[in-house]
Amino acid sequence: MTTYPIPEPYCWDESFAVFYEQLDEEHKGLFKGIFEVAKDPKSATAVGDLKKKVKDHFAYEEGKMANLDAAYLTDHKKKHSDFVSKLEALSPPVDGKNIEFAKDWLVQHIKNTDFQYKGKL
Repeated sequence: MTTYPIPEPYCWDESFAVFYEQLDEEHKGLFKGIFEVAKDPKSATAVGDLKKKVKDHFAYEEGKMANLDAAYLTDHKKKHSDFVSKLEALSPPVDGKNIEFAKDWLVQHIKNTDFQYKGKL
């Protein structure tokens, strides 16, 4: 697995494009959601919004991947599930370590895992 740098400022850019409009828009929303928590780690609204965006996105993305290789899909869903479990355990104030984890997880997940479905959905 390649390790990619976390962009600063933390926002989606074209290097994260999977070239499916709704998925790219949702990925932009995940970046924004994590950014909002980083900006105000005491905000229950920001944390709640991020949790909802993540769950909604994962459900949509997994639905779009239904026809892909079963082993890939199982692995991808497990990565989603593990992230949701960590995210669900968070409550405000969110510490810097967890914010950095979320930032890094999203970057690595899109570029190492999501990029595997580019051109296949």
